[in-house]
Amino acid sequence: MEAVILVLALLFVAFVVLGVYVSVKAVGAAKRGVDRTISQARRTVEDTTLRAKSLGQVGVAGELAQLRLRLRTSMKATQDALHAGVAEDASLRESLGLFERLSVHGRELDDELKRLEREPDRHQVTERLPDLRERVERITHSADALRWAARDRARTFAEDDLSALSAQIDVEAGALRDWSRAEPDWAARAEGAAGPAGAAGPAAETAARPDAGEAPPAPPQAITARDPRQPTTYSWQKTARPETSN
Repeated sequence: MEAVILVLALLFVAFVVLGVYVSVKAVGAAKRGVDRTISQARRTVEDTTLRAKSLGQVGVAGELAQLRLRLRTSMKATQDALHAGVAEDASLRESLGLFERLSVHGRELDDELKRLEREPDRHQVTERLPDLRERVERITHSADALRWAARDRARTFAEDDLSALSAQIDVEAGALRDWSRAEPDWAARAEGAAGPAGAAGPAAETAARPDAGEAPPAPPQAITARDPRQPTTYSWQKTARPETSN
């Protein structure tokens, strides 16, 4: 009895621990989903604000907004392209790792540009603009190179698959044409089966049978429909033995 109680207690504890673990995992997944949604919404709002600043402001503020928008747009497009491609092409994992390292420099530069937007000394910001343009150009160039290389690779695979498929279809189409040319002439076959013109037909053959002392073939019997009330029996079924009365 004590062993049964101990087993039940252990099972109860195991179920409780499992329930707590599942609950923690579910809460963590929900939290990550909420954080991801908030980050995406914040990024969308910030990109919209930068787009408005780059179009509506002039001078240093407008150029800083343009640099940030260009940097963020290039990095986001490359990130989406690599994450979408790595699901189908595992060789892009190395490219994705390089992009993650590049993203560190991109985030640092974006944060720096964001701080300079609030910098009151516009003269100092103006002096740093050439260096900022060069850094943005280097990062976006690298990001664009990764993105277009991944797209070219995917397009090459698609073209190779299409070429192989077209070759298979051409072979199949050729085989179908050869089969149609080898198809027998049904009219000629029917004429050959009937024999040359003037030969005795089925009626003459039947008349020749009585002359030779042979009985003509019996006419085919009509097929009657099965009575639906009678059960269907098969040759492999055993016949029921009659019951004997004592």
